[in-house]
Parts: sequence; structure tokens; C-alpha cells
Amino acid sequence: MFNVGDKVVYPMLGAGVIESIEEKEILGDRKKYYVMKMPIGDMKVMVPTDNILRVGLREVIDKTMLEQVFSVLKDHSEEMSSNWNRRYRDNLDKMKSGNILDVAGVVRNLTLRDRGKGLSTGERKMLDSAKQILISELMMVQGVEQSEILKTLESIFEDYPE
Repeated sequence: MFNVGDKVVYPMLGAGVIESIEEKEILGDRKKYYVMKMPIGDMKVMVPTDNILRVGLREVIDKTMLEQVFSVLKDHSEEMSSNWNRRYRDNLDKMKSGNILDVAGVVRNLTLRDRGKGLSTGERKMLDSAKQILISELMMVQGVEQSEILKTLESIFEDYPE
């Protein structure tokens, strides 16, 4: 169970702060909801409190995990299938997991592929989405603005091979 003010991650959407816990009736069904404010896009998300395990809502990582995240991003070994369809499904599964190390791996792999062979429209959208998810959680953990995280990521990406 989470409380107001907790920083949490909703897989496929990113990190946010629980602003309130409200009871609402939707389609005749009365439930309690966590109301999350997302820092990117100024979006609010309502998550039924009885669905948190199914959707994978979790606390943001602590600062001790940051080194592992940056280690994944700095690793230049691309771990992807050459088959577009399989690669897309594998990356989507990693993003759905909500695991920040998996999301960082998707960002790394797609950025490396983009620099080498380029990305399809679908993979480009996936890369943008994975970056937003990663950035939102890093913002919460480090307590900095999006621009600061973008600078950090760009400096890591500069070292990627062309």
C-alpha cells in the first residue's frame, strides 16, 4: 500500500508522485484510486488501489541503484535480435516489466542501433517512450529537472560507436 507523497513507477508510463487517494464510482463500480502526478507531460493517472500488483506499480529505485542504471547505459554491447519483429517484442516485454535496468537496456540498445543502422518508425517511438520512462524515474531519484537528466544521457550517448 502506498501513501500520499510516495514516488512510484507505473510501467509503460513512468514515475510520478501519489497526489491523493480518492474513492470514485466508475461505471457503477466504486473503488479507491491512487491519483499520480507525472512530472513529464503534466499528466495525472488514476490507478485502482486493488490493481497495483497486476499493473506493476512500484516504488522508485533508491540512489544506490543509480550506478547500475548508468552501468547498463554505458555498456556498448548491443543485445538484440536481428529480426525486427522479435526485437520489438523483446523490447516491449522489457518495458512492460517496469524494471529500470531493463528499460535502460532498451534505451541503450535502440540508441546504439539508431547510430548504426537506424530505426524504423515503431522502434523510434519505442525509444522515445523508453527514454521518457527512464528520465522520469531518474528525475525522481536525483531530484533534478528533465534538462539535467538529458545532459547526462547525451554525454553517455556521445561515447557510443557510430
